[in-house]
Amino acid sequence: MAQQSVSDTAEEYDYESLPPNFSLLQNMVAGAFAGIAEHTAMYPIDAIKTRMQIIGSSATPTTSSVIRSTYQIASKEGVLNLWRGMSSVIVGAGPAHAVYFATYEAVKHAMGGNQVGVHHPLAAASSGAAATIASDAFMNPFDVIKQRMQIQNSKRMYRSMVDCARYVYKNEGLGAFYISYPTTLSMTVPFTALQFLAYESISTMMNPQKDYDPMTHCLAGGVAGGFAAGLTTPMDVIKTMLQTRGTSTDPQVRAVNSFVGGCQLLYQREGLRGFFKGVRPRVVTTMPSTAICWSAYEFCKAYFIKMNDKL
Repeated sequence: MAQQSVSDTAEEYDYESLPPNFSLLQNMVAGAFAGIAEHTAMYPIDAIKTRMQIIGSSATPTTSSVIRSTYQIASKEGVLNLWRGMSSVIVGAGPAHAVYFATYEAVKHAMGGNQVGVHHPLAAASSGAAATIASDAFMNPFDVIKQRMQIQNSKRMYRSMVDCARYVYKNEGLGAFYISYPTTLSMTVPFTALQFLAYESISTMMNPQKDYDPMTHCLAGGVAGGFAAGLTTPMDVIKTMLQTRGTSTDPQVRAVNSFVGGCQLLYQREGLRGFFKGVRPRVVTTMPSTAICWSAYEFCKAYFIKMNDKL
């Protein structure tokens, strides 16, 4: 009788529900796992994207082909250079994504977005925007360090992630870690809102009952990520400019200190086309990354819920 009671109680809670059979701590663990899996898997292509977006650098790949650009860097600088700076992502991505998914689930639940068979686009978009504001505040300094270490000849300036952080703080001050934060939000808030909206829409259409379905989570995550990445590339280009300006030898680039200033310089130098530099590697990186992220997150989430139901 007691066993039947436990079973009935477990069935009352939908897979998508946050409380009470999926705790905040478990949600954060799932988010951290998803974040590390997402960023490490496609890191070399992210390095290519960063190189493509830097203005007036001799390190900028001479081709927009991801494969050819990868070969250029690997042959001239060594294969390991494609992974330089990844330590910063690993250290930052876990906690940042823990905050990200915890905020997402809490806001979505509060807005009634967990009802079975009902699509809530406003709840999905709002929870995504809230999640990225919270997580980017934590991740932005690590992202600055990552991009500084991705540029050519960074080994001459920084031996490690800690060394890079010290160098930036000593020469540019604490503000250098957050000068791109407003621009980052101008990109990641619409990116996340678009991604979560697309993900929830596609997954609801493919899986109305919202059961755990790896294929649905993978496909919906990949399509949603690629769609959002393509539309927000212009903001990503400006973000890269602001985060790497301290390493530039170009006085105009070094003088840029805002999103508007970055837009003006980029348009002056390269026209509208410049705002979509690196769009191919950005989409190529983001589609599998978000597919991996959502798959890893939903897997962890399903595992914890199943484990909790047995208690």
